Formats: sequence, structure tokens, C-alpha cells
Amino acid sequence: MKLLLLLLLLLQVPGCADGRCFCQVTGDLDDCACDVETIDSFNNDRLFPKLQMLLESDYFRFYKVNLNKACPFWRVRGHCGLKDCAVKPCSPNQVPEGIRSSSQDQFSAEVKECKQAENLGAVDVSLSDKTRAALLDWSEHDDEAERFCVLDDDESPDSQYVDLLLNPERFTGFSGPEAWRVWSSIYEENCFKPLGVKRPIVPASFHSRSRSEAKVFYSWLEGQCVEKRAFYRLISGLHASINIHLSARYLLEDSWFQKTWGHNVSEFRQRFDSKLTAGEGPKRLRSLYFLFLIQLRALAKALPFFQRPAFQLFTGRPEEDKRHKELLLHILQLARSFPLHFDETSLFAQGKEEASQLKEDVRLAFLNISRIMDCVGCFKCRLWGKLQTQGLGTSLKILFSGRQIEALPLSSGQRSSFRLRRQEVVSLLNAFGRVSTSIRELKTFRSLLAEER
Repeated sequence: MKLLLLLLLLLQVPGCADGRCFCQVTGDLDDCACDVETIDSFNNDRLFPKLQMLLESDYFRFYKVNLNKACPFWRVRGHCGLKDCAVKPCSPNQVPEGIRSSSQDQFSAEVKECKQAENLGAVDVSLSDKTRAALLDWSEHDDEAERFCVLDDDESPDSQYVDLLLNPERFTGFSGPEAWRVWSSIYEENCFKPLGVKRPIVPASFHSRSRSEAKVFYSWLEGQCVEKRAFYRLISGLHASINIHLSARYLLEDSWFQKTWGHNVSEFRQRFDSKLTAGEGPKRLRSLYFLFLIQLRALAKALPFFQRPAFQLFTGRPEEDKRHKELLLHILQLARSFPLHFDETSLFAQGKEEASQLKEDVRLAFLNISRIMDCVGCFKCRLWGKLQTQGLGTSLKILFSGRQIEALPLSSGQRSSFRLRRQEVVSLLNAFGRVSTSIRELKTFRSLLAEER
């Protein structure tokens, strides 16, 4: 009798019995001391509105990028010819003068003071030119050794500023083999996966073997060290976040007099419904929450760097810059107050030599992924792909630079071993903003799916 009542109750809740509650991700996250419900409440009610306000400020809306770099891995047949793939760069007078003058890292008082100190003889002038050049090379090498992504766009003569608010991330129509080749390369060649273990990602390729292949894949993944599991889940979470953005800002109507963008529930289902993705969809959404935790923890750890009086959000408008730095610090304090942070000390906790090699393997794999972004044929997709991988790479740099951040000098005239370029700061906050937006959009999609029942 109890079993019959249970079946009747399930039948009265349309969608749940047939897997249509796929986006109701709940409970604890693997390898974390946090649950989905805590993240939803914290992000949607407290963090998201303030973060969006900050990202609309001039300091964070202008991003410098080179969209004309050649793909270093394969020949791209041609760039996307769709008009929604285009990116409109800024003219020089559209970018605040303070940002334009800060392109060589002169965005903080600390850098300026260091440069003044160098001019006053901080470097021993008795050293030969050859020795001074070697010291500079060592310094640049040390900085490069901490990078998880490519940062040469900031110095490239082919780079241009882009207004992110005028070039929003949304569905462009770019799809097919060229688009899937990028993700296939990321998953197959850069996630430590052997070729014999299949990880299906193309919806059209799902077939009767998909579930058995998924079972083999996750069995392999669970057998990996926590660092490699975390790396895969970060990439899966980034992929999920991008797919949510495309589904939430989909071209619903395209007529000669207007375009209408909005939420496409069918597209969202296609990408995340457990039945349509051979059970993959909910796992991808859980990876999104894992990505959120990693980036949130990085923001919390970076607070001392941004708290220093030397650091400025410099645009050349003192009152606005002061107000926006206060908002940034408020957001970072809020991030630090989160009760269930990811514990990064659980990573790379092996013996010193083994941990060092594993960290270097992870760094190089992610560096490779950031280079793959130059193989994306759609310019708008390339823009947001580069920004989000750079932002995640900056999060990883912060996460594993705890000692350097703790040792930040109190005096702005002292040189620090930990630095963030403006490019890294802008990508760090915007990339986190994209993940925060994705989690907020999940709430909207849950409501839209509920209305269909």
C-alpha cells in the first residue's frame, strides 16, 4: 500500500519521474565541505547584485585583447561569418585615459613608486649591462613560472580594447565541427585522460553505448588523484557555465526591425537534461558549483593584495575610482565571509618533489587550454573564452600563491614577489561574474521549467 502511494505521489509531480528535474542539483559537492543550497543562497541573495554593479564600472568593462592571433595547434579554416560573431572594438577616445595609460602595468601607486626607486638607483649601477639583463630575465622567468594562462595580449600591438557591456556573451549561431573541435581538444588532450577512455560531449553522438562509456569514464576519474579530478571538474564547470550563458541569451526572434534575446528552455534541456545527455547534464551542473567555490576561494585569498593603499582601480576619475575600490573590497570581504570555503591545502599535499611536478603538470595543461582559445573561429566566443580562461588561470595563480600573498610588504616602496596585472584583475572579476551569473540563471531556468509542467 505504501509503495502504491509513493508511485501516485511521483505521478502527481510532472517531470520528476522522467528525469525532468535535472537542474534541481542538491546536496554536498564531491571533494568539498559545501552544499549546493548554501551556494545558491549566498550567490543569488547576497553576492550577485553587488558583483554586477562592480562589473558595469569603467575599470572592469574595458578589456584588452588580441583577437587576431593564429591558432598554434591547427589551421582554422576561416572565421565565423555570422554577424553575431563579430566584436566591435573601442576607438581610443572611448576608453578612459587612465586605463589607456595603465596598459604597461602602471595602474597602481606601488608600480609607480617601484619605478621611481629604480630610477633613483635601487639597482646597483655598478653591475654590468649583461648582469642587469640577466637579473631582469630571472625576474620575468619567476613571474612566468606562476602563470596558468597566456598574458601576452596586454603587450601586443595588435590588441584592442573591447567594451564587454557592448559585446555581451550570448548565442551567436557558431556551432558544428569547428566548435566541437575546440572542446574535444581540451577534454581529450589536456585533462590527463587516456585515449582509451571515452568522454562523450557531442549531444548528437549519444547512443546506446553512451551510458556504459560514461560509467567507464567516471570509474577512471574516481581513480585519479584529487588534483586531476579537480582539474577536470573545473573545465567541465567552465563548459557548463558557457552553455548556460548561451541558453539564457539566445536569439529568439530575428526580424528586419529588431532582435529579441532571451531564455531558450529547449536549448537548456538539450545541454543539461539527464535523458538527452546520457546522464551527463546534472554532473556538469555540479561541476559549475565546484568552479564557483574555487574562484570564490581565490577572491577571498586575494583580499590582502587589494586592501593595500597602493592598489588603485585607476581610470583617471578619482571619486569614481575610490567608490569602486570600496565596492570591490566589500565584495571580497563578503567572499571571505562565506562559511564553507574550498580547502586548497588538500591539493598538492604529496611529497615535495611529487607535489611540485604535479602542480607543474596542471599549470602547463591549463596554459595549453588558454592557448586553444585562439583556435575559436567565432570572435565573440573567442573574446569570452580568452577572458574566462584567463580569469580562471588568475584564480589558480592566487590559490597557489598563499605564501607570497601573506608576505606582501606593508610599504608600497618595497618590491613584492606577487603581482597582478590590470589584465589579470579585470579577467579575474569578470570570469567570476560569469559563473555567478550562471548560478543565478539556473534559478530562472528552474522557474521556467516548473511553469511548463
